[in-house]
Amino acid sequence: MSFRNQLKILALVFTLPLFVRAQETLKGEVLEVVDGKEVPLTGANVYWQNTSIGAMTNEDGKFSVPYSGEYHQLVISFIGFKTITLEVHSNAFIRQVLQSTSDLDEVTLKSQKQSTAKSYLKAANTFTVTNDELLKAACCNLSESFETNPSIDVNFADAVTGTRQIKMLGLTSPYILIATENIPAVRGASQAQGLSFIPGTWVESIQITKGAGSVVNGFESIAGQINAELVKPTTDHNFFLNLYAASSQRIELNAHYNTPVSEKWSTGIYVHGNTLQKKHDVNDDGFLDMPLYSQINVMNRWQYTNPEKGIVTFINLRYLNDGKQAGQVDFKPDTDKFTTNAWGSEIDTERMEGSFKLGYVNPEIPYQSLGFQLAYSHHEQNSYFGQRIYDIRHKSFYSNLIYNSIISDSRHKIKTGISFTYDHYNELVESADYARNDNAIGGFFEYAFDNLDNFTMTAGIRADQHNRLGFFLTPRLHLRYTPWEKSALRASIGRGKRSANIFAENQNLFASSRQINILDDGGQIYGLDPEIAWNYGVSFLQGFNLFERKADITLDYYRTTFENQVVVDWENPYEISFYNLEGQSFANSFQLEINYNIAERFDLRTAYKYYNIQTDYQDGRRIKPLVPEHRVFVNLAYELFGQNVQAPWKFDATFNWLSEQRFPDTSLSPVEYQRDEFSPTVATLNAQVTKVFSPKFEIYLGGENVTNLRQPDPIISAEDPFGPNFDTNFVYGPIFGSMYYAGLRFKMN
Repeated sequence: MSFRNQLKILALVFTLPLFVRAQETLKGEVLEVVDGKEVPLTGANVYWQNTSIGAMTNEDGKFSVPYSGEYHQLVISFIGFKTITLEVHSNAFIRQVLQSTSDLDEVTLKSQKQSTAKSYLKAANTFTVTNDELLKAACCNLSESFETNPSIDVNFADAVTGTRQIKMLGLTSPYILIATENIPAVRGASQAQGLSFIPGTWVESIQITKGAGSVVNGFESIAGQINAELVKPTTDHNFFLNLYAASSQRIELNAHYNTPVSEKWSTGIYVHGNTLQKKHDVNDDGFLDMPLYSQINVMNRWQYTNPEKGIVTFINLRYLNDGKQAGQVDFKPDTDKFTTNAWGSEIDTERMEGSFKLGYVNPEIPYQSLGFQLAYSHHEQNSYFGQRIYDIRHKSFYSNLIYNSIISDSRHKIKTGISFTYDHYNELVESADYARNDNAIGGFFEYAFDNLDNFTMTAGIRADQHNRLGFFLTPRLHLRYTPWEKSALRASIGRGKRSANIFAENQNLFASSRQINILDDGGQIYGLDPEIAWNYGVSFLQGFNLFERKADITLDYYRTTFENQVVVDWENPYEISFYNLEGQSFANSFQLEINYNIAERFDLRTAYKYYNIQTDYQDGRRIKPLVPEHRVFVNLAYELFGQNVQAPWKFDATFNWLSEQRFPDTSLSPVEYQRDEFSPTVATLNAQVTKVFSPKFEIYLGGENVTNLRQPDPIISAEDPFGPNFDTNFVYGPIFGSMYYAGLRFKMN
């Protein structure tokens, strides 16, 4: 594509908002009565009589519709409520309570807040994990926040470093855009351990989008997007304390302090610390079952709110220092580092970052808004695995400008803007240096249509110019149709493109004796080409009542096909090879999920998941190793009522069953180091009980892997770690066995 044509595309992206017609606006809120109290009604239709101009109420029951003197009758409707037609002669704020069509004198309505909220209205397959869901487990950091969620798979990357990795749609985290407050956060140097750098108590909620995400957040998303929304100084507790201790002698502390500085400024200081200094070798293989570690993590967060001018601003400053020691029990870093006395590993990480967010909503035209995001991070990791060195320094800069408005009326919404990213990498891999600068500037345009009844669509496209990837387009499309009541049929398609940081993303493979081979194909990144993939998906959500209790069922199917992929090939037990895909690589994911409110405050969530993930390697097509083909998930949550506290006891249990997983080929190894073709099946059970003494104070007790399942031989050639057969990556299940914990939470407003 010529440079002139590229400029034409970018000009089209950024000039479309100029055609938006400014209008006066009518604002208001719609409410319903629940237990004698007026509460917001989400999803109510608000439109002008005999027109298609209108809107739906948001989560706060608020709405905003274009206003003109020619409009006089405003209709407010919602299924199960009496439709109201109001005479309107000005754009004064409207507050309307809808009345149920049933006899309110004889029917008692009760509402229970869902810990995981699924939307029937959004075009994308997005659901929100609230803070209530996060509290069902210890949730010490973001990597441990998905234990009660069937859509995200969590497992250990290897048998020594304790690094947890997540998968969505069968693909690992590099293919997922992971953000904090819509700023990409876990990428580059932080890809392997970045999830453990976000404390769970700092997270207010998590939004998970399956399939191709929004073009607003970038071009790298392939399998989906995970966005962690952080607690706010103005809404978080003035003081919060969380203490945690486990039977492994893991100790954690989380403390928040929030205070207003002036009428418009508030600030919060958030401190997280954790440590484990007890050596464990339950399986007697001479290696630590979990690393020794300590972490200090501090964030200072500022919030400025000026509702009269429509401005909200956040400023974050954060510092992290994380240290891990792994390897043989007898390893002493001071005397054994880089020797053959004992095999050991240390991973020391220091990270500093700052971010700035500005949101502006036009007080006169509330459907027009402007957002600006700015972030910088400096990540430095010094590490070694036995006698192999891996150091990485990563400086990253990110900026994004977003403009929101409508075209003609509120059925047609647009987002457009421009983004810029810069990354500097400097890596030392054994004795080889790798350094590069990446930068990209791009524009995006996203159009959303809502017919205010049963159909929504979000279509977006990005145009980016990258110094290594060249000029490329990234299209995304999401559709939602409601064929009948309490249903949502969705479809999506989208393209993603990314640079594979092969060493940072596969650090676990350093904990082996494998020779690293890069089959240089003349590409721009390590001699390799960028990864390009298309994701296609369909999903159906149906809500219903069973024995007068609420339930819903979700079926979704997603397929990811790669135009190019950097293949990570460890089918030869003595090598790890990276090369460009020649042939096909695809990931098929099917999930069936059922949620049912068995009784008041007693919820069941169950799911079945099927994966078919295959790649053409140099020696033929194979199933991706260490991915279970089948998974069964069951979660039970029960809250017991009390007199002084709404729910003084909370019980939660999660069961996971994983089918057999294919091991990489070991047929070339000596017989004593060979593994079967497939692993055994795995079943684990986690449980937690919480005692709430008052709104301010609660304690919790729990257990992970309470059935004490242990993989007997996670390390190959553990007795000869400097020999040619040593490998710590054949991990398919728990290594440590049962682990029990206790903690307390104290809140003060």
